[in-house]
Amino acid sequence: MKIIIDGQECQAKYGEFIFEVAKRNNIKIPSLCHDEALPGQACCRICIVEVIGNKWSKVVTSCVYPITKEIEVLTNSEKIMNMRKMIIMLLDARTSESDPIKKLVKEYEVLPITRFISGDKEKCILCNLCVSACDILGTSAISTVNRGIMKKVATPYDEAAVSCIGCGACANVCPTGAIEVSEEDGKRIIWNKEFELIKCGRCGENLATREQMDYLDQKLDVKLKEYSDDFLCDDCKRRTRAEQLKGHNPYRCSII
Repeated sequence: MKIIIDGQECQAKYGEFIFEVAKRNNIKIPSLCHDEALPGQACCRICIVEVIGNKWSKVVTSCVYPITKEIEVLTNSEKIMNMRKMIIMLLDARTSESDPIKKLVKEYEVLPITRFISGDKEKCILCNLCVSACDILGTSAISTVNRGIMKKVATPYDEAAVSCIGCGACANVCPTGAIEVSEEDGKRIIWNKEFELIKCGRCGENLATREQMDYLDQKLDVKLKEYSDDFLCDDCKRRTRAEQLKGHNPYRCSII
């Protein structure tokens, strides 16, 4: 079906979200908590847009609003810009140390707010991406705890979680850099827990934690070490495979 986004005609499938259609047509809608692998969060609310129908309009969250009929969408109307600036202002008041938030403040020329005082070095916007990633992996080592202004993402009792494998998936999906990860002397420290790092057998770069590889062995019901003497990173796997193919010509034949 046909929809109009900022005056541009776009084709959309029934049930497709506005955010996806806009992205496919190179129409920018800002977002923090949207991740293609972890859809349906709709927590940051920065991706709000205005949907206009027959003599009516409403503000919706574009990343979870399904298209069911022909509509017109405004991503930068005066109403949306004012609401988006307010959201960014509140996020900045909470996470004044976050570089992505600072970038949004500058882009939208948001004035600083002094009514609220943020926590020391706070960066988390409680988007729940990290918790979702951990749950999908099956470890569920972190979760949101407490309520109201005390709500946060943490391990049980803020201690090293037994189920944490140190994979860093939570830190990779975090849009504001709130989850601290440090690597030094073959060790990774995350969520108050230290992990031994396995290095790539070819380039020597850190590959994964020992607990992560053991977890994969258990989930896949295989022993990954049996398939190779050395664990390889993705780049080295491609190089090794390319070298193997280079030395093998499938069209070569022998003449007797």
